Amino acid sequence: MSITETAIASAEAHSAHNYHPLPIVVASAEGAWMTDVEGRRYLDLLAGYSALNFGHGNRRLIDAAKTQLERVTLTSRAFHHDRFADFCTELAALCGMETVLPMNTGAEAVETAVKTARKWGYRVKGVPDGMAKIIVASDNFHGRTTTIVSFSTDPEARADFGPYTPGFEIVPYGDLTAMREAMTENTVAVLIEPIQGEAGVLVPPAGYLPGVRELTRERNVLFVADEIQSGLGRTGKTFALEHEGVVPDMYLLGKALGGGVVPVSAVVSSADVLGVFRPGEHGSTFGGNPLACAVALEVITMLRTGEYQQRAAELGDHLHRELGLLTGGGAVEAVRGRGLWAGVDIAPALGTGREISERLMELGVLVKDTHGSTIRIAPPLVISKEDLDWGLDRLRSVLNA
Repeated sequence: MSITETAIASAEAHSAHNYHPLPIVVASAEGAWMTDVEGRRYLDLLAGYSALNFGHGNRRLIDAAKTQLERVTLTSRAFHHDRFADFCTELAALCGMETVLPMNTGAEAVETAVKTARKWGYRVKGVPDGMAKIIVASDNFHGRTTTIVSFSTDPEARADFGPYTPGFEIVPYGDLTAMREAMTENTVAVLIEPIQGEAGVLVPPAGYLPGVRELTRERNVLFVADEIQSGLGRTGKTFALEHEGVVPDMYLLGKALGGGVVPVSAVVSSADVLGVFRPGEHGSTFGGNPLACAVALEVITMLRTGEYQQRAAELGDHLHRELGLLTGGGAVEAVRGRGLWAGVDIAPALGTGREISERLMELGVLVKDTHGSTIRIAPPLVISKEDLDWGLDRLRSVLNA
């Protein structure tokens, strides 16, 4: 067997099969490119589901991590450390908010938001104990914990993991009327993705997000925006909600916040909302650790220049123009997205999304499928126009073949 085949066979034999990765074994990476154990290079058009917005091995982020590694990496929240206050202050300012509750993974941020909204509902809104409801959208993807899959509509994510956590109402994504009808006096929050990534990069109808904002204000309900994939430059703005001029009550951030170096997530909101917590009611040993704060601070500094957002906007316009030219010829049924993020629906006759991804892999391009014949394209924001065009040329050749 080849080196690749041996490594894959070993992984298959000794790891749980909770993923179905493409059959490559990565050994190194830089910028928008990855190299496998046999020296073959691949253009990364997935960017770790937006965790690698700033590319592989970004020098500024690696240097920030190395410097902090020599000083202190973990104190737990039992003590203060000298990077924590700066991280919270700078992230709150980037979001235009007041208070940060740091965690590690995106799912932890969502779980934290659920607990926050419920506690706020009981302590501030006056909802009877145990009666709080949170409205979510169908086809959502917020993580894979038992509570989160309880309000998933994806059979793969949900089946066989019950009994499920109550307290959630599911309404169609983009349907403001359905959301209004689902609201009661016990509704404490609306939790939605401004763009649904796992569902195929679904952008809601114009006016929907401002309508959610207006409705939640009117009914004294928290608007919780899961910007874990869509935020931090991906769509050409710092946050996807900015395209609609909307500011939520709470941002959920993760993935790119750690720069692809360390897992970092955060809930960012007002002091009134996150102020419902008291010591001992919620926490994380690693949440807000010095290494995570050092890397995330560098991410925030990079975003403050606006150059990554501008790059995502300009290259995103180019990406969507080129992908739009593929529609109408029978190979591509639809293209959706914003900035450097696209969902491409391939005509089923040409193959499944997995099959298209495998054919692209053979040509040196890495994408990921979702929901049948859809592929997602989300390159690092540092990708060059030449490399992006190189990848698009390979996509055209696969579709033409």
